[in-house]
Amino acid sequence: MDVGAAIRTKRMVRTFAPRPIEPEVLERILDAGRHAPSSKNTQRWDFIVVDDRALLGQLATVGRYAGHLAGAAVAIALVTPDPARERSHSILWDLGLAAENMMLAAWELGVGSCPATVYEHDLARELLGYPDDRWCGWLLSFGYPADPSDLTRPPRKGGRKAIDEIIHRGRW
Repeated sequence: MDVGAAIRTKRMVRTFAPRPIEPEVLERILDAGRHAPSSKNTQRWDFIVVDDRALLGQLATVGRYAGHLAGAAVAIALVTPDPARERSHSILWDLGLAAENMMLAAWELGVGSCPATVYEHDLARELLGYPDDRWCGWLLSFGYPADPSDLTRPPRKGGRKAIDEIIHRGRW
């Protein structure tokens, strides 16, 4: 699958088949995140990989819309230095790049994914055990779609704004 096709066809998948992700597939997904660009090549991220069913179920409670984590084959927690302490917004940009790299790599391999925002930060820290100087704002769920047609589902009509509504050339 070429990059353009992956970008145009990727959909959020929140319901997963009860099938594990093969180790070599997971490694390709993680490696895609590792290869994301980062501000000044600082690579200020760590990824916590969770495949334990009980822990996935607990992680599903860290955010209002994190329920899909319970059914995932794997969750990947995106952990960085605390952006509030660092006073650096580039960390968040870098995480977005790493997340999208992983999600696009997964899509190419037939694996669905969806991000979950962490609202319960103390609970996430307790469950995942990362150090006090670190922060986790998002987790990504990964798994083979419960409905294989999710991999070929067309976009919803009106799902994207028209390009002429969002592009301003030279000035606003």
